Amino acid sequence: MKRIRVKPGKSQSMMGFAAGILFCLIGVFVVIPIFGLFGIFWTAMAGLITITSGLNAFSDRGVASHEILIEDTEQAEKERDGADSDAAAEDLRQSVAIRLKAAEELYESGTITAEEYEAKRREILSGL
Repeated sequence: MKRIRVKPGKSQSMMGFAAGILFCLIGVFVVIPIFGLFGIFWTAMAGLITITSGLNAFSDRGVASHEILIEDTEQAEKERDGADSDAAAEDLRQSVAIRLKAAEELYESGTITAEEYEAKRREILSGL
């Protein structure tokens, strides 16, 4: 499985950086003096947005906004084939058991003879 980290593009990060600076200035000169503690919170959040956008805009390192996981298709196919073959084997076992039980019930009820029962039993088991 591959992990690919995705960060915003340069132009989007530049816009976020510019908006972050604007909101920091508004926070320092307007929101903190009027709203006090809420203004400090506002300005801190604007500062985080500015720093994150600045890292993405001006450095190669940057901060990923999300991550994409890519499955190795060959490995996934092997796992799926293994699960499919296990399920098919279980289906076959159940089918054989049901058919053998049905033949046995027919014999016990007297619907078929012992020879017919043995022939049917061999036929069912030969299909394995």
